[in-house]
Amino acid sequence: MTSFRIYRMLKQIILLSMICIIAGCATTQTSGDYTKDDTLEPANRVFFDINETLDRALIKPIAEVYADVAPNFIRAGITNFFENLAYLNVILNDLLQGKINQGLSDVVRFVANSTMGVGGLFDVATPMGLPEHDEDFGQTLAVWGFDEGSYLYLPFLGPNTVRDSTNFVPSTLLNPFYYVSSAILFPVTAINAINKRANLLEASNIRDEAAVDPYSFTREAYLQQREYLIHDGNPPITGYDDVFSADDDGSGVLKIE
Repeated sequence: MTSFRIYRMLKQIILLSMICIIAGCATTQTSGDYTKDDTLEPANRVFFDINETLDRALIKPIAEVYADVAPNFIRAGITNFFENLAYLNVILNDLLQGKINQGLSDVVRFVANSTMGVGGLFDVATPMGLPEHDEDFGQTLAVWGFDEGSYLYLPFLGPNTVRDSTNFVPSTLLNPFYYVSSAILFPVTAINAINKRANLLEASNIRDEAAVDPYSFTREAYLQQREYLIHDGNPPITGYDDVFSADDDGSGVLKIE
């Protein structure tokens, strides 16, 4: 197996861990049923178990050692650096969704962090009033009216839907490291993968302790968080619309219909 293939595997495995952050948002949602199309559940569960096994056997132990020896400021700098590299994909999808003002703000944010922030190691843009945004091609397709399709749990890549999986192409092509030789690519991105997993150790432990069925918990959390991002933090309330409605006087008081 070449170093490039190993890099790709590590990069994809670590995405599984990102679902732990999603869990926090999942527990605060009040909208309706996010369990949609999971017709591929038998295959999804197989891939879920494979990813979990690889994480427990390889990624998590390395991340635990890294978290013990790496100072917090080092981990924060590495996180900032790689998030800044990925920000070109955010800018593209700002524009594709017609968010012109947000796109211009994100361009300035990217330039500020890339220059004054020493290649993105320091987030100087947020204190300047340039907030971070989270946009991707899956959200863009949702804005354009495309259905999310079946829920997918992809080997090494983790939770997805048919619609969201399309983001892999632009996010990869817009990442400058994609065009770097594998001799440099592998060690740098391996550090990124381990750093991400280390940042999620506490959240992953909470998920493992709280979830009766980790697969279902991961699926629901992922779908809820995607809905949250697509609607820019204001997802429609679907579960209680037939029972409650806002008072016509604009008071915001709910009444039984």
